[in-house]
Amino acid sequence: MVPAPGELLVWKDYRHFDRWQDLPCVLCEMPTPMRSHREEPVHKVCAEGWITANPVKARQSGRFASDPQPKRGKAKADDGHA
Repeated sequence: MVPAPGELLVWKDYRHFDRWQDLPCVLCEMPTPMRSHREEPVHKVCAEGWITANPVKARQSGRFASDPQPKRGKAKADDGHA
């Protein structure tokens, strides 16, 4: 699930954050605790910028992708949302 250029990655899964070690980002080389779904150390903003700069390659390789989003069912009348 590679986002369209200019859209944000959805990284909510805890595995995107390494609380024990910062490693150099594969794109900017500054330390980061963030990890891609392929376990590459990368800042989320760097990955989003790379997708915007390389949209075809991003789609072909799937290098940086969003977490799968659960499918939402039909809204219930009593779900508490307006």
